[in-house]
Amino acid sequence: MTDNIAAGSPASANSFPADGYVGDPAVRAEWDNRYADRDQLWSGRPNGALVAEVAGLTPGRVLDVGCGEGADAVWLARAGWDVTALEVSGLALERAAGHARDAGLTVHWVHAALTEAGLPAASFDLVSAQYPALLRTPDAAAERALLAAVAPGGVLLLVHHAGMDTQHAQDGGFDPADYVWPSMVAAQLDDDWEVQVHEQRPRVAPDGGAGAHHADDLVLRARRLR
Repeated sequence: MTDNIAAGSPASANSFPADGYVGDPAVRAEWDNRYADRDQLWSGRPNGALVAEVAGLTPGRVLDVGCGEGADAVWLARAGWDVTALEVSGLALERAAGHARDAGLTVHWVHAALTEAGLPAASFDLVSAQYPALLRTPDAAAERALLAAVAPGGVLLLVHHAGMDTQHAQDGGFDPADYVWPSMVAAQLDDDWEVQVHEQRPRVAPDGGAGAHHADDLVLRARRLR
């Protein structure tokens, strides 16, 4: 297994500490249950918006927020990026680490919630959050954590499903008002940031996997100037 990081500190290689999670245990359990329902939840291929937006960037340090089963992390590592991948589900991380190991690639894994991870500030050339389930709080903790991780000159890339933010609460418990959407992150940007893309556009979706039925993306790409 590849190198691991728990709560921002390196763990020994070829190990995955079962008790290393930092965050709300109920959130971890919810996502572990989702992954346990299927042998493979996602398509296994990198997200189309990520592939398109990263094409012109020079590889450096990247944070993959909500890495799931690792398709984006593996693709980025293969493209020469130094990848740190964060996820709340231990089951998803086990699968992701297995994919990276099979590909002969090194990824630094973080088993934590974004706001609890203790990541080094202003240290990533790219922070990628592809369809993240970030919980909204009155102090905008998740929004601020995303922005704080980006190094000066680096890029934040946040992609989400268009239209979900305007849905009503569902009987199954999903309420869009509970989650962070690109418009909320955009509202946190000040003169230290240059918005390069903020639009809705057709989704380039991998075949299969959960979420494949969504047709359009909301894409926010912003560069940190200082």
